[in-house]
Amino acid sequence: MTKTSSVALQYAIVGTGMMGHEHLRNLALVSALEQIAIEVVALVDPNPEMLESATVLARELGYEAVKGYRDLDELPTESIDAFVIVSPNFTHHDIITKLLPHGKAILAEKPVCTSVAQCDDLQQRLHGYSAPFWVAMEYRYMPPTALFLERLKEEQIGTLRMLSIKEHRYPFLEKVENWNRFSENTGGTLVEKCCHHFDLMRLITGCEPVSIFASGAMDVNHINETYDGKTPDIIDNAMVIVNFENGVRASLDLCMFADGAEPQEQLCAIGEKGALDAYIPGPDRFWPNATERCAKLVFSPRDQSSPVVDEVQVDEALAAAGDHHGSTYYQHVKFAQAVLSGAPVEVSALDGIKAVRMGVAAQESIRTGEAIKL
Repeated sequence: MTKTSSVALQYAIVGTGMMGHEHLRNLALVSALEQIAIEVVALVDPNPEMLESATVLARELGYEAVKGYRDLDELPTESIDAFVIVSPNFTHHDIITKLLPHGKAILAEKPVCTSVAQCDDLQQRLHGYSAPFWVAMEYRYMPPTALFLERLKEEQIGTLRMLSIKEHRYPFLEKVENWNRFSENTGGTLVEKCCHHFDLMRLITGCEPVSIFASGAMDVNHINETYDGKTPDIIDNAMVIVNFENGVRASLDLCMFADGAEPQEQLCAIGEKGALDAYIPGPDRFWPNATERCAKLVFSPRDQSSPVVDEVQVDEALAAAGDHHGSTYYQHVKFAQAVLSGAPVEVSALDGIKAVRMGVAAQESIRTGEAIKL
C-alpha cells in the first residue's frame, strides 16, 4: 500500500481512444486500491465522438469535475500536475514539445516519437528536465514479465547468453481515421509494436545493442485495403537479430496474422544453468470461449531434472481494466509515486528514445537487406 496523498493529483489525458479508456480505468483503480488521490480533470481530443465517449466513462468512474477540450491550447495547464499522452504516434513529438515549457510531470505512451530526427530533438529538449518524464512501456510491468525479470536477477539460469522474444498475435486494431495503417504515422511496425520488445531486450541484457539485422514483409494483412486512395504499408511479420555489447544475442519473432496462437507472447532466456520461459496469453476479450488461460514461468535446468513451473495469476479487477495483464495499473502506481514523492522514474525518456532508435534501425535493415550498426 502506498503513502496516501492528502491533496488529489490533477491529471489531464491527451487522447481518448482505446488506450485513453484503459488509462482512465486504471487511474480509478489506483485511487481506490492504493490510497493515492487522483482526479482526472481534463480530457483532450480533436474528435468529438471519442471525447464524448471518454467523458462519459470518466464520469462513470467518479471524475465528476472532468472537462473535455478539443485543442491542447485550450487547456488551463497551470492547474495540472501530470499529463498522460495517449494520442496517435505521429502526434507525440508535437504534444510533448508543447507541454515541456510548463515543467509538469508527463507519462507518454510508446513510441515516444517516430523518427531519428524526433529522437535527437527530444533528447536535446529533455536535457535537464526536472519533472518526472515516464515512457509507458507496459510490457515491463505485466506480472509474468516482472517475475521473469526477477528470476533473471536471481541468476536462476546463470549468466544470460541468449534471449528470444516471440509475439504471435492478431492484426493491428482499427483506429480513428485508420492512422495506424501507414508507417509515416506509426514509425513502422518495428517502432510502433516492437519498441516494447526492444526496451525489454535492453532491460534484460543490461547493456546496449551494437548491431541489428531484420527481415520482414507485409504478406497477409491489409493488402486489399485502401484509404483515400492510399494502400497500407505496415509490415505484418519479421525476424530480428540483435547483438549486444556484452556478447548476448537476442532475437525477435513477430507475426501479426497468428490470431489463434496461444500463448501470444513468449520470452526465453538461456544461460549455462538452464532456460527460463515466460508464456503470456493475449487479452481475454479476444478469447471469449477459452478457459483456464494462465500465464506461467517454466525453468528447465540443464541437468534434465523436472522443469519447475509457476503459474502467474492476475488480479481480476486489474485484468478487466485493459489488455495488458494489469501492467497499466502497476505503471501508474509507480508514476504517481514519482510525481508525489520523487521516487525514481523507471522508464526514462532516454529508454523510450533508444527503443525507437532500435526499431528504426530494424526497419532500415529490412529496407536495405543489411545489418545496421548502432
